[in-house]
Amino acid sequence: MRSTESAPRQPWAGGDDPHSGPARLRVVEEPDDAGIDLIALGRRVRHLRKQRGKTLEDLAGELDTVPSQLSLLENGKREPKLSQLRQLASALGVSTDDLLGAEPPSRRAALEIELEKTQRGPLYAALNLPPVRVSSRLPMDVLESIVALQRQLKARLEEQAATPEEARRANTELREEMRAKNNYYPEIEAEAAAILQAVGHDAGPLSHHIAADIAEYLGYTIRFVPRLPHETRSVTDAKHRIVYLTQGSSRDWDARSVLLQALGHQVLGHAEPADYSEFLRQRVYTNYFAAALLMPERTAVEYLTAAKHAKELAIEDLRDAFAVSYESAAHRFTNLATEHLGITCHFQKVHESGIIHKAYENDGVSFPADHSGAIEGQTVCRRWTSREVFDVEDKFRSFNQYTDTPAGTYWCTARTEAHSSGLYSLSIGVPFDHAKWFRGRDTTARSQSRCPDDPTCCRQPPQDLARSWEGYAWPAARANTHLLAAMPQGAFPGVDSTEVYEFLAAHAPVDGSGNGNGRRPGNPDDGRR
Repeated sequence: MRSTESAPRQPWAGGDDPHSGPARLRVVEEPDDAGIDLIALGRRVRHLRKQRGKTLEDLAGELDTVPSQLSLLENGKREPKLSQLRQLASALGVSTDDLLGAEPPSRRAALEIELEKTQRGPLYAALNLPPVRVSSRLPMDVLESIVALQRQLKARLEEQAATPEEARRANTELREEMRAKNNYYPEIEAEAAAILQAVGHDAGPLSHHIAADIAEYLGYTIRFVPRLPHETRSVTDAKHRIVYLTQGSSRDWDARSVLLQALGHQVLGHAEPADYSEFLRQRVYTNYFAAALLMPERTAVEYLTAAKHAKELAIEDLRDAFAVSYESAAHRFTNLATEHLGITCHFQKVHESGIIHKAYENDGVSFPADHSGAIEGQTVCRRWTSREVFDVEDKFRSFNQYTDTPAGTYWCTARTEAHSSGLYSLSIGVPFDHAKWFRGRDTTARSQSRCPDDPTCCRQPPQDLARSWEGYAWPAARANTHLLAAMPQGAFPGVDSTEVYEFLAAHAPVDGSGNGNGRRPGNPDDGRR
């Protein structure tokens, strides 16, 4: 598998580099209701007609029509009948399939099609710009400049449209995809399994040494540097096949995970993300890829299955068995629980303020959500395990609790972990019927929540407190400046491309050669076995 995305972005049919490949540009397909791209068809007819030295009058005569009607067809403003398509193909000496082919016949034709489609689109109409007449008299350099300007304008407007609202919608769509798949991606599992087999790792925690072996097998070297560009945890030089990591240690992430996530982009064939939704999806897929290497499917399932049979399932045991963080173990449990154990579940990462940072569910639990369906950023009920755990004195062991909700009774287990941005709770929950498989099912802790349906549950103060203090309390609220900030721009949100390029230029090998000595992803015939 080169990519888990259903529609990978391919702006250049001849290669990844627009400055080196043939002149086959991307054309945004906007077929009409009949499925025929009239603009592309018209340009192809014009190209073939001129290639065969025929005038409009010549071809119109062969088709028993008038030149004006044929001109409308060539300009994409008239839909031909099936019989006319066959006549056209015969007169031009091509098959009907060739005539309807999506590939523009030349670079100029591709540019003309793109310009014509852009001018007929809603964006151009909203700008109230005068149309440019697309004809053979339009100089090539002018055509190229106009198309380039239109692309830049579209990109700038799309960047401006990248609002927090868009981010929430993208997150919601991705969570729906994860729920539909039970958060299990067999293609990524297969990629990870093949790599682990190639480097000879089949059991136990994945060491830093094995992580380096994986990078070598994939043809990459690792370099630690004192400082990386701002807002980055790693930088990959795909030209020289080098992954740069920071030398500083951080409690917020594991260096193995950061390396494996960086390699995941290469293994999964990711292109530069076109929008925030694609950026988010790529991040989820690479996180999944790293987890599948750190906690291999076969051994993790064997471990969890044995624990289930013993009725001793525990997230902390999975964490300890594979030497990963509790959060990583909890995420991995959601990947495997439904597919291999038949257990539906939900996961939450909640800040000490009560705000949901991450969430997933396929067990019917009712998370609070906004009008777009977004869960992240919402406040979770004070009665839920993910909030109650903050008040528990024993932080060494997991806190377990049953919670009665309008959607049913759930058993949850939670722990807290410190982060540079504060304290977070990490919780896994399952419906009551599945609690029998878990250690901690005998807890006596029980709570009742009417959220998110009933605001009097915990979102409104009790009446006695309200009567005493309403109108007398004036807290000095902290101004959260991030609420006023726009979404970071760029393909990689918040990352300064100039800073990244300068970093790579400063650290690139002097001789300009790469240092990778393993195989390139996608070439199974070389490299270590």
